[in-house]
Amino acid sequence: MTARATTRARRTTRWATAALGAALALGTGLSTAAAPAAEAAVTTNRSVLVHLFEWKWTDVALECERFLGPKGFAAVQISPPQEHAIVNNDKHQYPWWQRYQPVSYKIESRGGTRAQFADMVRRCNAVGVDVYADAVINHMSGVGSGTGSAGTGFSPYTYNGTYQWQDFHHCGRNGNDDITRDDYDDRYIVQNCELENLADLNTQDNGYVRGRIAQYLNDLISLGVDGFRIDAAKHMDTNDIANIRSRLSNPNVYIYQEVIEGPNEAIKESEYFQNGDVTEFQYSTEIGRVFKTGQLSWLSGFGESWGFMRSDLAEVFVDNHDNQRGHGGGGNVVTHKDGQLYNLANYFMLAWPYGYPQVMSSYHFGSDWQGPPSNGGNTTRSVWVNGSPSGCNSTEWVCEHRRTGISNMVSFHNATVGTGVSNWWSNGYQAIAFSRGTKGYAVVNKENFAVNRTWQTSLPAGTYCDVITGDINSTRTGCLGRSVVVNSSGQFTASVNAMQGLALHAGARLN
Repeated sequence: MTARATTRARRTTRWATAALGAALALGTGLSTAAAPAAEAAVTTNRSVLVHLFEWKWTDVALECERFLGPKGFAAVQISPPQEHAIVNNDKHQYPWWQRYQPVSYKIESRGGTRAQFADMVRRCNAVGVDVYADAVINHMSGVGSGTGSAGTGFSPYTYNGTYQWQDFHHCGRNGNDDITRDDYDDRYIVQNCELENLADLNTQDNGYVRGRIAQYLNDLISLGVDGFRIDAAKHMDTNDIANIRSRLSNPNVYIYQEVIEGPNEAIKESEYFQNGDVTEFQYSTEIGRVFKTGQLSWLSGFGESWGFMRSDLAEVFVDNHDNQRGHGGGGNVVTHKDGQLYNLANYFMLAWPYGYPQVMSSYHFGSDWQGPPSNGGNTTRSVWVNGSPSGCNSTEWVCEHRRTGISNMVSFHNATVGTGVSNWWSNGYQAIAFSRGTKGYAVVNKENFAVNRTWQTSLPAGTYCDVITGDINSTRTGCLGRSVVVNSSGQFTASVNAMQGLALHAGARLN
């Protein structure tokens, strides 16, 4: 296994019983009944990432201990942790994107304090969940004046104690440095001018800037952070990122870079492979096209043959925080607003062997700028209240990752790591099924009627839980959803209802 593969995939031994015991000692609230199911996760790879978008650090810590760890998630992506601008004007009141406007590199944000952040990382790591920080290092805040979330004042190109005028690009386009939609065929403009009026850091010619960014990332590494999503990486030269990475204290830290390659654009995704993985936005837009207006039968070769980057380099998702709002390469993507169709798209992503999949966990929004649920002002409302994630499945937090079918498909993905696709079947239209070697079998039915047939798998004979309807119980004696009996020929007969799925895997076998 390559060093890159080692850092992106969860090792099987990290979350041992001792770590679980340590977590219990910290008062995580995991019940004795929950422990056997949690311990079962030790035997599997951890291979799925979740983005808890705009969650507070205290909530992320609890979610790691009580849900993400036991469910076998590999990692959690958290919102940018650095001090950010506070935006409150006639048009926008505390929008989500203020987190992407750094004011300093103090770990003091809408997500919480430095102490809360450090505690969250420690607690997530203790139960086998890596923490990936969204790193905003291409730019600082919008060009203007104000006060940040830690009380730091700033003015145009002046961030006291961090950067001054000489640390920024000033591309001088007749007084307007903003990148326009017509500029993306010009590499210089894309990487030296300003994205949405955000003060663009000079990472190319300024050694101080490179060193200061590395100092910030190393601070996060010292707090236990395991990886970074590099925001707006396309707007930085790949060699600038390589130079910053070379200064990091942990050479094996996981890196994935936001690069959206549009047709006929000057900057290509492949330029960034030298630094780490890259977000494959085509995956999201094609999933959206197929599930919304196409045929699932088209998906038999989904992946590199569709023009996607190599699977081992790709970080993928059905939707992310940008394109679910129509930004960041947004198209006709599937989101939580699409109801059961969204669940089906996630079942397919987690059953199919391509890329490092990221599950989205959102909040409800009416406008594309709306910030997270709030207690008023710049204070985010908690998801966890009185020991329960009562904020989930409400009118505020969506928590898609907690839906039974989606969360249990994480175990399917973990159980089938390293296996290919066989026994492909479709009805020629909107129902598909396939094996993942001898480790798994999945059915996705987008038809408006049930599909009832005998399905051919490569699974060993036995009784399996359909993990989309419910997991195996804590004593491994029964299913919390329906059970399926596979015969000695690898066959089973079952009906899969309209707009539903079915998934069996080796880790959910009863006998």
